[in-house]
Amino acid sequence: MYIFRIQTQIFESDHLRLGPIDYDKDPAVESRWTHDPTYQHGLGLSPARPLSPAQMKKKYEAIEKSIEEGHSTFHFMVTSKEDDRLIGMARIEWIEWSHGVGELKLAIGDLQERRKGYGSELMELMLRFAFDELNLYRLNVVVGEDNTAGLALLKKFGFVEEVRRRKALHRNGQYLDLLH
Repeated sequence: MYIFRIQTQIFESDHLRLGPIDYDKDPAVESRWTHDPTYQHGLGLSPARPLSPAQMKKKYEAIEKSIEEGHSTFHFMVTSKEDDRLIGMARIEWIEWSHGVGELKLAIGDLQERRKGYGSELMELMLRFAFDELNLYRLNVVVGEDNTAGLALLKKFGFVEEVRRRKALHRNGQYLDLLH
């Protein structure tokens, strides 16, 4: 069990830093990531489609509007502490404050940045933020059965499959299970 100490950094790990959207740099970088369907499939159930930097800016504006209006979303851009390079994104959304429940989404954007341990560091940061800072009771994650790396990460951090929606996800010409 993790014990929170006052000196513990909430927004930094050994290699990563959580921060706000940088409207000058982030849209162009994440726009490139949207050309990778595995990146987009990891974030949700919507059909994948490439987005331009201008479309990314609009998406960021919608995220920030949602944060301001709903007070139930926390969105972070994930950068490398070494060189301030954008690595990915993390979000806790759909927070039900009266129940202490939220939904977690994590993504490492560039294929070359995956399999380096960033997912584990990011998960640790987000769990610390969710449970120690937001005082949530539980986090939900929805993931397709084809996301083997994501499923392994979730299992490593103690997430358990509670619901399996059979053949609820259509990708690459096949129907897959959706796990909650």
